Amino acid sequence: MSSARWASVALAASVLCVVDARADGDAVAGKQKAYTCLGCHAIPNYNNVYPTYRVPRLGGQHPEYIAAALKEYQSGERSHQTMHAQAATLSDQDIADIAAYLSAAPGPDHK
Repeated sequence: MSSARWASVALAASVLCVVDARADGDAVAGKQKAYTCLGCHAIPNYNNVYPTYRVPRLGGQHPEYIAAALKEYQSGERSHQTMHAQAATLSDQDIADIAAYLSAAPGPDHK
């Protein structure tokens, strides 16, 4: 199996292993907990200066994806110093709450 296919299978498995964040997450609590996230992830067309890359908008994203990504930043599986620092102290409930809030927030196409 190709490495790209393995990556797809691994991503699907990690998403399936995450408990449904909508069922466990509290979007009201998540709004407060996601305040720091919004400083970068809610700005249209925001680019990081160094290294240069487009920062993704997270509103409307699937909560399972957000929860899986935060857990991967937390563990170091995804490499990004700022995101690791942000995720390092989050509890599972914090992650579920943030995922619930962001999934219900306006997405990048919202004007």
